[in-house]
Amino acid sequence: MRSNTTLSPTSSTAILQYIRTISDSNKNTGYEYLKRLEDFETFVKSKYHFTIDEITINKVFDPNIYELLNSYVSYLVNATNKDGYKISNLTLKQRVITAKNFLEYHDIEISPRRFKLKVKFPKVVRKHKEALSKEDIIKFLESCTAIKLKTYLLFLAATGCRASEACSVRLMDINFNKNTVDIRGEYTKTKQDRKVFLTNELVDQLKLWINYKYRERRRYLEHDRKNIRLIPKRNDHDLVFSSSFLFNGKPKLKKDEYETVNRIYSTLVHDFDKVSNRLGISYEDSTKRRRKITPHSFRRYVKSVISDLGYSDYSEWFIGHIGSTYYRKSDKEKYELFKKIEPYLTYLDQSGLERRGADLQNRLETMEHENKDLRENINKIMEMIQQNPSLANVKPEVLAKKIR
Repeated sequence: MRSNTTLSPTSSTAILQYIRTISDSNKNTGYEYLKRLEDFETFVKSKYHFTIDEITINKVFDPNIYELLNSYVSYLVNATNKDGYKISNLTLKQRVITAKNFLEYHDIEISPRRFKLKVKFPKVVRKHKEALSKEDIIKFLESCTAIKLKTYLLFLAATGCRASEACSVRLMDINFNKNTVDIRGEYTKTKQDRKVFLTNELVDQLKLWINYKYRERRRYLEHDRKNIRLIPKRNDHDLVFSSSFLFNGKPKLKKDEYETVNRIYSTLVHDFDKVSNRLGISYEDSTKRRRKITPHSFRRYVKSVISDLGYSDYSEWFIGHIGSTYYRKSDKEKYELFKKIEPYLTYLDQSGLERRGADLQNRLETMEHENKDLRENINKIMEMIQQNPSLANVKPEVLAKKIR
């Protein structure tokens, strides 16, 4: 995810108009579309003797759109990215579709049927998504030397949130009394607010990170040749995974929150890459653009675990998918389901797991004793009936009193 607050110095008025419209809905999408259309603009300038604006706004030229887009496909087939690798077939298709939507936005009619017949894409090869195990997650958590990254990865592994959603969480969004966190709709894919339950392990880790983040520090000032105490000022609007805050109440420059969230994400992904290198996590292919395990893998793990426990609809709700329109549960019922799932989303709190295991073992032993007593009573009643058949008509509770 990149910064998206500043538009690129493209010379096309048509592109800027389109991007502003897209950005009103989603800034990140607007930025991504801008990069794609800049590439389309470069192609048009190099291939033809007219500009984007002369096709879309001024309508000076009326080229064969299908031929234009098909030529763009050929251009992209031979294009390379900034690292010198050829772009993937999926990326190629996304760029052409974005160019098509852009042209349609400026009232250039494109028939879906003719587009499908005349504009041919290379076959998209779907990469196998590496399955993440609980042991893999524990390895990642134990390999984190930075408390912030460890807390962030545990947050993903316990909540199933998208990577950017976790980066957007503020201090005020976390309710430590109810062990919940509010995910803001501005940063979700579905544009809907939602509440997520937190495991006890994650609550403890979040408290550790927040206390560490706002700890008192000392800084040496060379010109005064002395140490000064710096006390971070805690603000409810602070982003949890941001490392910037106020010192001693000094005013803080206002920054675009989207830009800050993007910067946090980029920093954490960079740190995640370092851990991946230490663990020997390989790449999907020779381009080395994407690891076999990414922060999004943690989300897939959470979805799979909850589904395998038999709560498929609940798993859709838990990770923020729209899911079935007929699935409805009260907050109390959702919380009760979460408590059943919590042990499977706990990774490092072995003492807690052991306590819960011991409680479960005690309950099983109690049930076993009760079942044994019940079987013995049934055998005694059967013996009494065999000795005296008339007791078969006597109520069971009366026979039970005689046994006692």
